[in-house]
Amino acid sequence: MPLHEAFNVNKVAVITGAANGIGRAAAERYAGLGMQLLLADLHGDRLAALARELAVPAGPRILTQVVDVARLEDVVALKEQAYREFGRVDVLMNNAGTSQPTTAWSDIAAWRRIIEVNLWGVVHGIHAFTAAMLAQGTPALIINTGSKQGITNPPGNPAYNVSKAGVRSATETLQHELRNTPGCQLSAHLLVPGYTYTGLTHAGLADAGVARKPDGAWLPAQVIDYLLEALGRGSFYIICPDNEVSSAEDARRIQWAAQDLVDDRPPLSRWHPDYREVFRRG
Repeated sequence: MPLHEAFNVNKVAVITGAANGIGRAAAERYAGLGMQLLLADLHGDRLAALARELAVPAGPRILTQVVDVARLEDVVALKEQAYREFGRVDVLMNNAGTSQPTTAWSDIAAWRRIIEVNLWGVVHGIHAFTAAMLAQGTPALIINTGSKQGITNPPGNPAYNVSKAGVRSATETLQHELRNTPGCQLSAHLLVPGYTYTGLTHAGLADAGVARKPDGAWLPAQVIDYLLEALGRGSFYIICPDNEVSSAEDARRIQWAAQDLVDDRPPLSRWHPDYREVFRRG
C-alpha cells in the first residue's frame, strides 16, 4: 500500500505529545521518511534529546518547542513557528494526552486537567492550524488521537472517556466540513490506538510492579505502521487492534455499545449483570 503523499521527503510534520509513546514513534518514523519535523511537548529536555537522536548530517531539520496544548496561545505559537520556519504543514498530529484516576462525581481538578489536555488540546490544534493548512492548497492531513474508551465508554475513568468522546465528535465534524469545502485537499482522521505500551501505560504498570511490556500490548511503532497503512487507503476511523483484541472483536464491542441506545438497554450494558453473560456468549 503506497503512503499518503503528505508523507514524503522534506514534507513537514508537527507532532504534539512527541516526547514519548505514539508521538515519539511517529517522529522516528517520519524522520526516517526524510520529513522535516516540529516536535512539541511539555518536557523540553526529552524533546531536545529526541531531536539529537533523530538528527542526521545534512538531513531535514528537526525543531522542538515546549507547549502546553491546554493553552491556546501555546498552540498558536506552535503554528506560527511552523509556518515561520518551514512555510507549510503537511501533517499535524494532535496527539498530546494525559490521564489519571477519576470517578463520576469526584476529582474535579483531575477532570478539568484531562479535558483541558485531551479535548481542548485537540480543539486548539484544529483552530490554530486548519485555516493555514487549507490555504496551502496541497494534500495535507490532520490526525487526532482518540481512544476506544471514547467510543465504548468502559467504566473506570469517566473523565478520560469524556475527553476522548469529544475528540471523536470534533474530528468527525471537522472532516465533514473539510469534505464539503470546495477545492479542499486537507483531510482529518481519527487515530484510535488499541492497548499500547506508552508512557501513560508504563507509569500505570510501574505502579503495579510490572516492569516490562505486557504480551497483549502493541508497541507505539506498530500503531504508526497501522496508521500509515490506513491513511494510504483513505480510512477516516483508524481503529488499531492489539495482541489481545482483534479488529472483529473491536467491531463487536462498538456495535454492542451503539445497540444500547437503539434497544433502550441500561447504559454500559456490557458490564451490567443482566447482560454481561449475553455479551460474553456473543
